[in-house]
Amino acid sequence: MGLLVIGYSLLPNNQQPITLFQIMAKPTGFLEFTRETATEREPLERVRDWQDLHLHLPEEKLQTQGARCMDCGIPFCHKGRMLEGMTSGCPINNLIPEWNDLVYRGRWQQALRRLQKTNNFPEFTGLVCPAPCEAACTLGMHDPAVTIKNIEFAIVEKGYEKGWIVPEPPEKRTGKRVAVVGSGPAGLACADQLNRAGHWVTVFEKADRIGGLLMYGIPNMKLDKQLVQRRVQLMADEGVEFVTQTAVGRDLPVAALRANFDAVVLCTGAGVPRDLGVNGRSLSGIHFAMEYLHPNTKSLLDSNHADGNYLSAEGKDVIVIGGGDTGTDCVATALRHGCRSLVQFEIMDRPPDERADNNPWPQWPKVYKLDYGQEEAKAIFGDDPRRYAVMTKRFEGDEQGRLTAVHTVDIAWVEENGRFAPQELPNTEKRWPAQLVLLAMGFLGPEQGLLAQLGVGVNGRSNIQASETDYMTNVEGIFAAGDGRRGQSLVVWAIREGRGAARECDRWLMGETDLP
Repeated sequence: MGLLVIGYSLLPNNQQPITLFQIMAKPTGFLEFTRETATEREPLERVRDWQDLHLHLPEEKLQTQGARCMDCGIPFCHKGRMLEGMTSGCPINNLIPEWNDLVYRGRWQQALRRLQKTNNFPEFTGLVCPAPCEAACTLGMHDPAVTIKNIEFAIVEKGYEKGWIVPEPPEKRTGKRVAVVGSGPAGLACADQLNRAGHWVTVFEKADRIGGLLMYGIPNMKLDKQLVQRRVQLMADEGVEFVTQTAVGRDLPVAALRANFDAVVLCTGAGVPRDLGVNGRSLSGIHFAMEYLHPNTKSLLDSNHADGNYLSAEGKDVIVIGGGDTGTDCVATALRHGCRSLVQFEIMDRPPDERADNNPWPQWPKVYKLDYGQEEAKAIFGDDPRRYAVMTKRFEGDEQGRLTAVHTVDIAWVEENGRFAPQELPNTEKRWPAQLVLLAMGFLGPEQGLLAQLGVGVNGRSNIQASETDYMTNVEGIFAAGDGRRGQSLVVWAIREGRGAARECDRWLMGETDLP
């Protein structure tokens, strides 16, 4: 079938033009092919190491999956928005139908160029993003959605393999200097974009390695740190300067920061964890999730755990409190340490097996599923480790102040004055043996010390006060992006935030901007 061309964009090196609006090359593919996704290594095999758990589809199968992208007319997949408090579609507006079609036709290099127009780090989102694009796929209304995430990762990896991704420093420099504070996905995306605009960019990171949560918040088996380092090296080769082990406001005075840079972008993340204020909280053996995950990955990278500088779950009864992605990462890490038992408490009810009537497409589907950590726990212990609608009442310890048990009660969610509140159920109290508890209940906002030194204002939720229109704080020349501004969110939202802040910072510095 021919293409209906309304407009096209020219590519470098005399490559063929890519149509902006077109009929899909295989408009009936969704009727002919079923969804097939990449699998993961067997749970009982992968829990014995810290290596990448992902497997990948061969090229011919990926091309077939690309053919399933239908000529839907309005691709909800690439329009990120919030519906009922959940993400629907891609927040960075990836041109998904275009590169799906190009992959089907074997035009991988052109698919890469389309992907690079919107996403600075497809190798990250292609592995750790929960794929709200697939949840919003039009095909998903009645059939399994297109395998978008697997195709995205395959495109960028082929780019590296074929040598299409190489350092591309800007042809000229503006002479402006910008400091980016924080090297998570928002900070890296912001630095990447500002460097492309020709500014001299310095990224400050308080840890010993660049990457923020990409490096130390997500375990190695879920996101191989070699992928992070590969991208960081590429950015360094393009002219971005990275400074580690430097906490701005402590190791680098804010006066020096303001004096040496024309603009500052705060991408500090939301590092303040939500605590659990119940009796016994001060007992030894209770830790925030990041106190567990960060040292574990650092020790793995430093010495393959030979230095012992991490919290080990080996031989312990472990309880993870919190049911999100961070809780899952704690589960998977404790299993690899060789814990004796493992339970995960979730205060919310168990999701239904299928979409409820009040959770229609294209909302994010609130349905029951096993993530990688729970799948591994089930393989080892025989059951999903999660216990739903459970509230922690108190911690129990011995005479030496060491944790020995957790006391809980079951709850029901009851509507009161238009809002749901937990109500304890009588005679459901239970004692759970535990020597290690990991608190993974989310994050409350950024650390406040640096913000106070800079005079930057915060909102009622303690996040940095800056609008999504210009990302400018109340202090002229200081911008904010990522979880520190938006609140705890997805990696893909952080990339969008970093790109948006870079665009507005460039506009402020130069009076205009060409950044998307």
